[in-house]
Order: sequence, then C-alpha cells, then structure tokens
Amino acid sequence: MQAFDLLTIGHSNVPAERFVGLLRAAGVAAVADVRSTPASRRFPWFSGKNLAARLQQEGMSYAAFGDELGGRPRHPNLYCDGIADYEAMAKQDEFRAGLHRLLTMAAQHRLCVMCAEREPLDCHRCLLVARALADRGITVGHILHDGSIEPHAALERRLLAAGGEDADLFVSGQRERLSQAYRRRARAVAYRAVNRSNRGDAE
Repeated sequence: MQAFDLLTIGHSNVPAERFVGLLRAAGVAAVADVRSTPASRRFPWFSGKNLAARLQQEGMSYAAFGDELGGRPRHPNLYCDGIADYEAMAKQDEFRAGLHRLLTMAAQHRLCVMCAEREPLDCHRCLLVARALADRGITVGHILHDGSIEPHAALERRLLAAGGEDADLFVSGQRERLSQAYRRRARAVAYRAVNRSNRGDAE
C-alpha cells in the first residue's frame, strides 16, 4: 500500500458495515469528521454520536472538525454570490488552526478525513481541505468505494482533464490552470446558502 500522511473518505449511502470495512482495509485508526453538521437524516448510522459509538466498537477514535473545517461557513463574508468561497475560507485563522489540529492528530494515528460525498471532486474535503494539506506538502489519499485509494496528485490530474486541460503539471503555467480548475469545480459543487434545499447531508 502506498504511504500517505492522511486519508479521506465520503460515507455516501453505504451500509455501516461496508464503511467500517473500507476504513479497516486502509488501516485507519481515527476518523476526523469535517461535516459542518455531523448528522444524517437519511442514514442515521452516520450521525456523529452513532458513528463515534460504532467506531469505538471497532477500535477507532472519532473527532468532530466541522466548526473549523466544515464546508458551510457561518460568516456571510465567506460566500461569493451565495456560494461558499473555499479560497477565502482557506485563509481564515480558524481554518488554519483546524488544519494544525488535524495534523497533530494525524501524527498520532492513521487518520481519515470524512465527509458525505462519495466522489472526492464533489466534496470540500478534497477541494478545500485536501488541497490545503497538499499545498503544505502532506501526501493525501482518497479512499474510493471500490476499496482503492486515489493519490491526491492523480485526482488533480482528473480535475484538469474534466475541464479539458492538459494534465501535465510541469507545463509552464499549469499551476495557475490547476487553480482555475479548482475554482470552477468549487463554484459548481460548493454549498449554496441561497438554496438550502438543494443539498443533502451537510458538508
């Protein structure tokens, strides 16, 4: 298994047994929940208290990080045209403190960041949190629901390809194109305060 400093996963609608199996197969010892509201009406086994109890039974720890690293900011200045602004959020002291706490926990346990979306490119755990970690030199792997782990660098190539961009990150100017690709994707999938009914479980 490729070495990663930190992993991510989206719980989606999988049964609790399958979810725990994915974590166990990846060697996860602790879960960091980055949902702004750690609850699920449709899948109550993924609500924070229920999940923490289930993980404890499996010998894994649980910690909530939604206040610092959630995808639904409380301050109106962190929205652009009613859409959560990930680039502005990444500059906040609270977010940076959350990353520091996350990395402290990752130094002690094999840690997995969890949110709701199945596809990493549809979720702030990738477009905001994992991007910020990768920018700090942290190697991140995304657990997919087939049990494979996609390196964040491979996911960035997918992000570029989805926008019709050349996926060679060593091409001159490609970093700026990658930033633009992140920005476009975030605008497409980030939480919209202007239409609270269009999203399911909380990021």
